[in-house]
Amino acid sequence: MAKTATKKEATVAEKLDRLYDLQLIDSEIDRIKTVRGELPLEVQDLEDELAGLDTRVVKMQEEIKTLETEVSDRKNANKDSDTAIAKYKEQQNNVRNNREFESLDKEIEFQELEIKLNEKRTKESKFRISSKKEILDTAKERCDFRSVDLKTKTAELDEIIAETQIQEQKLTKKSVSALKKLDSRLGGAYTRLRESAKNGLAVVKVDRDSCGGCFNKIPPQRQLDIQAKKKVIVCEHCGRVLVPSDEATE
Repeated sequence: MAKTATKKEATVAEKLDRLYDLQLIDSEIDRIKTVRGELPLEVQDLEDELAGLDTRVVKMQEEIKTLETEVSDRKNANKDSDTAIAKYKEQQNNVRNNREFESLDKEIEFQELEIKLNEKRTKESKFRISSKKEILDTAKERCDFRSVDLKTKTAELDEIIAETQIQEQKLTKKSVSALKKLDSRLGGAYTRLRESAKNGLAVVKVDRDSCGGCFNKIPPQRQLDIQAKKKVIVCEHCGRVLVPSDEATE
């Protein structure tokens, strides 16, 4: 009966080589993203600002409409008051006593006060309408100005993405494939280091007797252990995985 072939476990040296190859792929992806610079954030900020300006414009338009309705309602109310005053004055010509006359006089006085109050409030509303229209015009101008900015920035970003998208997609597939070749423990540690490192470097070479990530000196004996590639060694200062320099591997 034939024996079932067992998958040969990778040596530490092979694991380290795979780990560094993965780092090179991911660093190239990082480089492509750096080319885009702050454009994605700038585009997002402009979109958020325009959304806020649109909300402000709509709110201001609604407030102006409400105030204009109030002005129109007061104008109609004054017409009703004028009609009532004319009616009361006509009734005064046919009163039978002073009491009726004074009662109608009070009604006239009340309507005249209502007219004055409406005129005062109308003046206040018109002033508020004027102020809000100024704010509305400023918001619209700002909206138009930022829309042009957004169009320009979006075009720049789309152009950069178009130039790098195919390359990034290929590299991302290679990165996923390379990560799968690592055991889960080593792959998980690599991912955590990548996320915590500002420059995305989880695996670095020894450079001039120092860690290629934090540049702290590495003792000679530890450098020999790194060159031997018999075990995974991390920097005592930054925690990055260390691999031999090019000179050491030649």
